[in-house]
Amino acid sequence: MKKLAFKRRRMGITDYNQRYKLVMSGKNRMVIRPSLNHISVQVVRSEKNGDKTLVSAHSKELEKLGYKGHCGNCTSAYLTGLLCGYKIKKEGINGIILDIGLKSATKGANIFAALRGVIDAGIEIPHNKKILPDEKRIRGEHIASYTSSLNKKECSKKFSNYIKKGLKPEELPVHFDEIKSKIEEIT
Repeated sequence: MKKLAFKRRRMGITDYNQRYKLVMSGKNRMVIRPSLNHISVQVVRSEKNGDKTLVSAHSKELEKLGYKGHCGNCTSAYLTGLLCGYKIKKEGINGIILDIGLKSATKGANIFAALRGVIDAGIEIPHNKKILPDEKRIRGEHIASYTSSLNKKECSKKFSNYIKKGLKPEELPVHFDEIKSKIEEIT
């Protein structure tokens, strides 16, 4: 009789070998979960009865600070990571390792933008610096330069949500700096 694999493994939700190694390390895990429209960053401790969330930040919190950009891009991932990093610092949590789940480690991905935000807040997490996105991408300068190549009609069509919220896409780097300074002020 063949043994049936765990349900979460069959569904492709959990890699039990990776999870076992992370849990057995005895360290708190920084869990970063991106979706198309949002990103969440949490610090989780494994306990006997299940995982316990110690600190968390969600990209929706950026909107409360006045962020007008898309909440699922590299810029918002960094800002969410920065916000979580300051919360971690405030709680005095140490010994954190990164848990990216089933996501593949792609250079410059939003997961690593969030990681860079946490690191810039002063939290030490083991990582390879080569995988972090560069400063220009985090600030949204690639979006600002792309809009200059579009005519007004194309720009308003592609970035309609930015414009509805009152943000011109070419002003994203300046807006990023404003929100970053607000995060640093409140923490």
